[in-house]
Amino acid sequence: MKPLTLLRALPLAAGASASYATNINYFSPSLHHPSLGISLPKVAARSYAASPWTPSQLNFTHGIASGDPHSDSVILWTRAAPTAENDKSNTTVSGTAELYGHDNEGFVRASKATVCVEWKIARDEKLRGVVDEGRVYTSSDVDFTVKVEARRLKPFTTYHYQFNICDSDNKSPVGRTKTIPEKGKKVPRDIKIAVYSCSNFPFGFFNAYGNTVRKDSVDYVVHLGDYIYEYKNGDYGWGNAMDRVPQPDREILTLYDYRKRIATYRTDADLLASHQQFPWIPVWDDHEVADNTYKDGMSHLLNTEDSFVKDGGVSVDQRKANAVRAYFEWMPIRQVEMDDNLRIWRNFEFGDLFDLIMLDTRNYDRSITDLYTNTDYIKEIANDQGRSVMGARQESWFYRTMRESSKRGTKWRVIGNQIIFSRIVISPNGLFNYDQWDGYLANRNRTFANIYDNKIDNNIMLAGDSHASWVSDLVWFGEKNYDPATGAGSVGVEFAGSAVTSPSPLGQNTSLVEGNTMAGYLTAMNPELQWQDLYYRGYFELSIGYDAVQAAYFGVPELRTRNGYEVSLANFTVKAGENRLHRYGAVTTPSGKAESGSLQRGSVTPTNLTLDTQTGRYFVYGEQ
Repeated sequence: MKPLTLLRALPLAAGASASYATNINYFSPSLHHPSLGISLPKVAARSYAASPWTPSQLNFTHGIASGDPHSDSVILWTRAAPTAENDKSNTTVSGTAELYGHDNEGFVRASKATVCVEWKIARDEKLRGVVDEGRVYTSSDVDFTVKVEARRLKPFTTYHYQFNICDSDNKSPVGRTKTIPEKGKKVPRDIKIAVYSCSNFPFGFFNAYGNTVRKDSVDYVVHLGDYIYEYKNGDYGWGNAMDRVPQPDREILTLYDYRKRIATYRTDADLLASHQQFPWIPVWDDHEVADNTYKDGMSHLLNTEDSFVKDGGVSVDQRKANAVRAYFEWMPIRQVEMDDNLRIWRNFEFGDLFDLIMLDTRNYDRSITDLYTNTDYIKEIANDQGRSVMGARQESWFYRTMRESSKRGTKWRVIGNQIIFSRIVISPNGLFNYDQWDGYLANRNRTFANIYDNKIDNNIMLAGDSHASWVSDLVWFGEKNYDPATGAGSVGVEFAGSAVTSPSPLGQNTSLVEGNTMAGYLTAMNPELQWQDLYYRGYFELSIGYDAVQAAYFGVPELRTRNGYEVSLANFTVKAGENRLHRYGAVTTPSGKAESGSLQRGSVTPTNLTLDTQTGRYFVYGEQ
């Protein structure tokens, strides 16, 4: 019997037809590494026959969420607990105790109390016409989180769902979710997605997440990473004035630390609303673990004895395992057919309209990156053929997925990638950031070769990470000719978004004039860079149809208070078959203008015209 089948066949604890095995969070993030999961027979054997808590003593402490939608199923998530505090019983221990075991009572105290949770998913918001339902247990082993797969759903259909404490009226809010279209089938209308990255709690309120909720403007949310940051208060953002001090207030290292940090972020009302309203498709960047991660370390922790002693007394692998376990518990994602415990890369087929190919260019098997102390060395080896931003196994999967998508006639390939793919020149002999694809030139060349050699059209690259907005034609410089005026020679377009709150590369207090001046310099140095903005925090939306992909960028003018304000910054079009940003005559936006930044072909005309997504009212920001 397969391990998963055995787990589902475990005898149920006394009381009801609830099951541990249908709570996905008890399993390992990796199907091939079951030791990273929780031992269900041990949990069941030690648990009380009845919960010590009454339903009124339990709460859905951090809202609800859905994610990783398929055409016939979706992941549902919540946390049902007696306290908002996170479980500390999984403190890292020494000796031969299992990685997340509760068996070593000399170091940790096992919780013997479970919580029973019921869930259901239905066709309307009043939860009529239930399609799937179930009862599951959760416990301190998984920080009282619940993650289930709702099945028997119809493709490209909206559903509503709810949790409740078993046999009670203690209910969660009602959430909304949506399946994706069936593989290979025609899609009846354009699909709209919001693309986010880089939300840093002490830098301000996550208003950008709430704006799409208030507008109800998208079908799905794609998050490209840096969902959390690992720093203590004051190291990168000072949250005291806004009562947004990240917890625990230290650089996070342990499993408890990562659980508590994600839980702190989930107190933001707009993040909660986004999770409740839309199904998410997330991937991590580096800060879900630590700054500038790669396969053997990160900027603040390396696999050396000196670093182990100075930087927290935890190994690189242990820290990554802690971060991954907490992420798996708290995010509405599936187990993936993993080759190791860090794989998150996966593909979603939205009918025959587009494939959303989610990459991990940070943690999986990345060659050494810029750690601030080795920048000159990284410059020297940037074009080494053995360097990879994603590792050989993921590279092979990525190229094969691109080819197969094109061969079966899928219209678009949308690639969810963390870091800027395009070349960004900042001086005759210098590039913008060697922690991006500019530090992995051979890997980028292999990607271009796969596209050109296999004649793969209609490629859209997405990126976050940089805390700035970039729109570029995808150009293989040094190998293929490129005409900046027409876009001829390009093989696609890159849309890279700003941050939800993390500050501009020019600094938190940069002015609009300073940002636009530097943006003008960047577009002058990079002919393929069609628009760039360094000033605004925000996000972008994509509307994906068979004839074209439309991109709309939005800036958030105020982060110090919770509000629904946003400014329309720029709009762009990619027409099917053109493989470049569409030119409207001599300009690249429908109006020939942008609100901020620098537009390669067109003009920048600041108006400060702002939409309050809460009321639908437009006003000039600064004059209200």
